[in-house]
Amino acid sequence: MLGYLLARQGISVIVLEKHADFLRDFRGDTVHSSTLELLDEAGLGDRAEDLPGRKAGQLRMSFADGTFTVADFTRLRGKHPYLMFVPQWDFLELIASEAAKLPSFKLLRSTEVTDLLRAEDGTVTGVRAGDRVIEAGLTVACDGRFSTVRSLLGLEPVEYGAPMDVLWFRVSRTEADGEGLELRVGHGGLMICIDRGDYYQCAFVIAKGGYDEVVAAGLEAFQARVAQLAPFLADRVGELSTWDDVKLLTVKLNRLETWHGPGYLLIGDAAHAMSPIGGVGVNLAIQDAVATARILGLALKTGQPLDLAAVQKRREFPTAVTQRVQRIAQQRFVDPLLRADGPVSAPLPLKVLRRLPFLQGLPARMVGIGVRPEHLA
Repeated sequence: MLGYLLARQGISVIVLEKHADFLRDFRGDTVHSSTLELLDEAGLGDRAEDLPGRKAGQLRMSFADGTFTVADFTRLRGKHPYLMFVPQWDFLELIASEAAKLPSFKLLRSTEVTDLLRAEDGTVTGVRAGDRVIEAGLTVACDGRFSTVRSLLGLEPVEYGAPMDVLWFRVSRTEADGEGLELRVGHGGLMICIDRGDYYQCAFVIAKGGYDEVVAAGLEAFQARVAQLAPFLADRVGELSTWDDVKLLTVKLNRLETWHGPGYLLIGDAAHAMSPIGGVGVNLAIQDAVATARILGLALKTGQPLDLAAVQKRREFPTAVTQRVQRIAQQRFVDPLLRADGPVSAPLPLKVLRRLPFLQGLPARMVGIGVRPEHLA
């Protein structure tokens, strides 16, 4: 997204992708209302609507005492009062194909950064990718929570901890199941089922570091836990035939104290890994990219000094607030649930939201719009 927005301003950009394609399963694919509005502003809204996505107007949670609406996105103002679940490879291909139409944009696939180029004073002047040398006036690390560039810079984020990891898998879906997005809670576990049309993409939350214990208990025991949380899937858990069908996501929640230095900038998960709570990682990363392109675009085009600190100043506050909300949710909600050994009733705040449904728009705004939404202009 950043490369596309800079190239639109006539700035020469090279994007490095270490894989031959974007096809990786179980990556963040929640496209929020604010991101859809940004695509509209960029003139890509119609193409985004044609992507193979599913729209969810509400987030619901099921407990022993019933199903409760946590966030009602239909209460959001604007053209997109919903979340859209789009396979990340389709979303990235859309941006890449539009960027490829711009003469100053180049995407190098199968190109992995192996080292940084530095001037005598330590300024980063580009990267090495195997035998390829790429010089740059600015190197931006957008390479995720296990950032290679961050490691090469010797930067260590502040870790805030997370009580859980996530097991991703998919099972088939039937039209009789109903539509939408639902989180199921109980018996020491919680699982979210994302409606992807003909299948569910499921995230089963386990205690931090508990993967080996789950595997040791056996696949049948895991299938039984899934069926216990979501009885309507009991006839389909057999589709998980081996542990290869279940992928582990190690959850991190961290943030760099400083996102920039001479010749380099880190954004997205490379600067601040987000918890999967709310599915806001893609949203925060896109907004980082938009703010970066808007703040630095003119200076990059004219050769003026770059105010890299302005990017962090703009984006650190919404990041910190969002992470704080995630930490509270982890401590007060997720951790106790993972310790429960029986049926779980809905907490009081969800019962209040049921009695006062207009309040369901508040969590919807926090998730769907964010603390400080960005715009292109």
